[in-house]
Amino acid sequence: MVFYTSVIIALLFVFWGVFFTDHLSNLTADALAFVLEVFGWFYVLIAVLFVIFIFYLAFSRFGKIRLGKDDDEPEFSKASWFAMLFSAGMGIGLVFWGVAEPTFHYLYAPFDIAPSESEESAKLAFRYTFFHWGLQPWAIYSLVALALAYFNFRKGEKGLISMIFKPLLGDRVYGPIGNIIDVIAIFATIFGVATTLGFGASQISGGLNYLFDIPNTTTTQISVIAIVTVLFMLSAYTGLKKGIKYLSNTNLVLAALLLLFTFLLGPTLFILNTFTQSIGDYLGNLVQMSFSLSAIDQHPWVQDWTIFYWAWWIAWAPFVGSFIARVSRGRTIREFVIGVLLVPTVTCFFWFSVFGGSAIHLDLFQGVDISTAVDTDMDTALFVTLDQFPISMVTSLIAILLVMTFFITSADSATFVLGMMSSDGSMEPGLRIKFTWGILQSAVAAILLLAGGLVALEQMLITSALPFAIIMVGICISLYKALSQEFTKEDKGGRRWKRERRIQS
Repeated sequence: MVFYTSVIIALLFVFWGVFFTDHLSNLTADALAFVLEVFGWFYVLIAVLFVIFIFYLAFSRFGKIRLGKDDDEPEFSKASWFAMLFSAGMGIGLVFWGVAEPTFHYLYAPFDIAPSESEESAKLAFRYTFFHWGLQPWAIYSLVALALAYFNFRKGEKGLISMIFKPLLGDRVYGPIGNIIDVIAIFATIFGVATTLGFGASQISGGLNYLFDIPNTTTTQISVIAIVTVLFMLSAYTGLKKGIKYLSNTNLVLAALLLLFTFLLGPTLFILNTFTQSIGDYLGNLVQMSFSLSAIDQHPWVQDWTIFYWAWWIAWAPFVGSFIARVSRGRTIREFVIGVLLVPTVTCFFWFSVFGGSAIHLDLFQGVDISTAVDTDMDTALFVTLDQFPISMVTSLIAILLVMTFFITSADSATFVLGMMSSDGSMEPGLRIKFTWGILQSAVAAILLLAGGLVALEQMLITSALPFAIIMVGICISLYKALSQEFTKEDKGGRRWKRERRIQS
């Protein structure tokens, strides 16, 4: 029921986009305006709630609970585990925004509170970039992944979002209510992944244009999506333990090489100073940034950046959460949170310090006009920066290859998760189901590019994330109830054992 309902609705959306493109574009714009006006505060508030909740679970009495049976061991090594969650969770976004976001904020300071291209705007650029890629996004992923892993591996439930609600809904999760929850999760995933695929195709097309003068048009971007679709479906055919695992490890190696190259040949001391200072700046202003909504001055910056990012992470949460849960069996809640929340956060900070720091240093101190290049075409931001280093052709080709491998792993992981969610929680969804979702998610990305490019992708993303954001609040309540019940049973068992020992003595 969930599979056929979701596929029919997705096909209707594709049909709508093909034959009524302008109507789709106008409707997504209207829907976005409504969501931002009425629910912007909700996105901001729940992102903070999730950070607090996840830290509480990790460092409370619940932290020692294992995601599985008490004697389960982790299925993957820590290196492979980190590579897979990082590739699925951030891949294309990091490559696309690594130079673009800090440089854009350097050119146009957040809330217009600093002069353009100044030292103050440079500091703000890193502070807000760290904010958008720091604790909030990984807490969103952690919540869904933790809940799925706990109910699937410890409680023996199916790997479905609806099963998380069993402590609240009881057997009603097996009926229409549970089906609706799973369908909402599927559609959040489709539009979240479609946005990422759109960014990836746009950057690959931009790189090809910058290096080989191939026109960076919608046609080129859709052609890139078509080619990569074939590649990730081949990866999907090989399965989780081969295709995704090997590609994730390849991603990590390519990303590490590009990162190390830029770090060593770039302004290394400036990067280290920026990394250290910006972490302190981020932590010192975290509360203020987390609750900022420009309620008085009505500045659109929060809506354009922060709310877009929170919606993006929420839309990705069913997909990334399901995938991280699948590869996290056997780890304790505390180990899980440290691995999924803290380690990737620091890694993201260093990534932006290296690439964003190199770009801003070139612009601020060496007279290379990176900011204008970013303002003209964000797709080429990384390639313009790499062009200032030796062997730029080689590193730019590595960057394109990195985007492609991230593209493949993200889409491959998404087909696995969509297949799992639409086949009653099966950990081995059939190839027919995975291929169906692979084609549909690529088609949605192509349709939204036709309907308005990256703007249409962002509009649909923020709107589609709202229903799942509400579901995530319910996940917090249900997970806490289940964990509390587990401790209540242990406490009762312990007291009964002590009473029996006293009677015997």
